[in-house]
Amino acid sequence: MNITQQIHPSLPAFFRLPMNMVPGQLQYPIIKRTLNTLFSEALSQGELDFLQHKTINIGIEDAGLNFSIYLENGHLNTGPARPAADLHISGKVYAFLMLGTRKEDADTLFFRRQLKSEGDTELGLFVKNFLDGLEPQSLPAFRVIDTCMRKALQFADIRPTIIDKLPGSIRGNMKSPQR
Repeated sequence: MNITQQIHPSLPAFFRLPMNMVPGQLQYPIIKRTLNTLFSEALSQGELDFLQHKTINIGIEDAGLNFSIYLENGHLNTGPARPAADLHISGKVYAFLMLGTRKEDADTLFFRRQLKSEGDTELGLFVKNFLDGLEPQSLPAFRVIDTCMRKALQFADIRPTIIDKLPGSIRGNMKSPQR
């Protein structure tokens, strides 16, 4: 296993299948509701007003998930990724989990190119500062979300060891392609 695989584990193919089977029109409302619930306090206090008239595309490469986020009437909305978005942020599930659990900060993930940002640099800085200023413990359902993200990271970290112990024919089917 090379160093890139250790730093950038990809989502296994069998986890991508359910994501690919659910059309975006069903994914977007779930993402929208989740974001509005998580950031309800920040929204009510105007902390996300910097998103007014702005669109951010999020791409989770190994999950095949691409969507846009924008602020409308004081609520976050989502939809298909927009070609003319102001900011594009992309990376693998692992990088977003590292960010969400605060095992790595955004600067480190961008420096290592685990997360990529293209477009409006000032907007990117506002997003980074907003995320840095969040107190995750105050977010709704923090314990559940944090536990799920940490378990997913644990699985990603031990997955190569488990796969290496499987018989060759099974191991070949379990390895996910690196991008």
